[in-house]
Amino acid sequence: MSAECAPTDGQPAPPSLLLELYGLSSTAETHPSIFYADRDPAALPTPASSESSRPFVTLTFAQSLDAKIAGVNGKQLILSGKESMIMTHWMRTLHDAILVGIGTALNDDPQLNTRHLPPLPADRPHGYRLPRPVVLDTHLRFSPDCKLLKNYQAGRGRRPWIVCAPQTASHDIASTKAFTQRAAALRSAGAHIIELAADAATGLIAVPDLLTALHELGVRSVMVEGGARVIRSFLSTGHGDSPSRESSDGPGDKWMVDALVVTVAPTLVGEAGVGYGSGLLADVLPKFEHVRTETFGPDAVMALRVL
Repeated sequence: MSAECAPTDGQPAPPSLLLELYGLSSTAETHPSIFYADRDPAALPTPASSESSRPFVTLTFAQSLDAKIAGVNGKQLILSGKESMIMTHWMRTLHDAILVGIGTALNDDPQLNTRHLPPLPADRPHGYRLPRPVVLDTHLRFSPDCKLLKNYQAGRGRRPWIVCAPQTASHDIASTKAFTQRAAALRSAGAHIIELAADAATGLIAVPDLLTALHELGVRSVMVEGGARVIRSFLSTGHGDSPSRESSDGPGDKWMVDALVVTVAPTLVGEAGVGYGSGLLADVLPKFEHVRTETFGPDAVMALRVL
């Protein structure tokens, strides 16, 4: 079955796969409006439990038939076709924030916006809702000249948040000074810097701590788009995996992901490509409920909920 994003009463309409995944209204009178900037925020995905200390999380990515998400050394691959890319941009309108790792930010220089969605009618002057760009960048390698910051400076995007761990750069005075200078340059370019403690064992920011920080900043939903290390971290991190916080999660927080949307492109990349399954063990991974699989152009898109 091939999915379409057909106009409804003159308004562009999102794919039904997303409506079903998130339990949204499918009536022509109501469902298109929730994807726009002036929509009712109560209609969007939020944590299942009011006691949750993290946002609702959708993990999504495109892969080849042999489960590769990038080329050699993380080089960007355009795996999604036009139709599935539009679906992804509809999904972005449903989330408060969109998160990528620093590898994706450096290799792809993404814009993380909704530019591929169809034009809106004149009675929708506010446009589509734009998610907040969030970059997980432990060592603060993000470039002040990136598209995310240029779009923000030009008024075409929201202010990016850069999440880092300053103490990982504090081995000596020189590295601390360099880190401080990079932070100052990013702030000057418009970025908002969020500083979190890194895990002592790994030197990385723990997923639960990251999500708690976003939740405390008012983020109710986040769409995680990769890259490989970020995908592995979100899939393998369970309840209580952060050593730096006390657990106050609700019953739906056994895992750090609520929904999974995977686009499979009809192509093979080969063994030199970058996958995401290395090191993942089946007995410590979440289980899924299949919601729907549809084709968007040449691509197959599978939507699942975490059990």
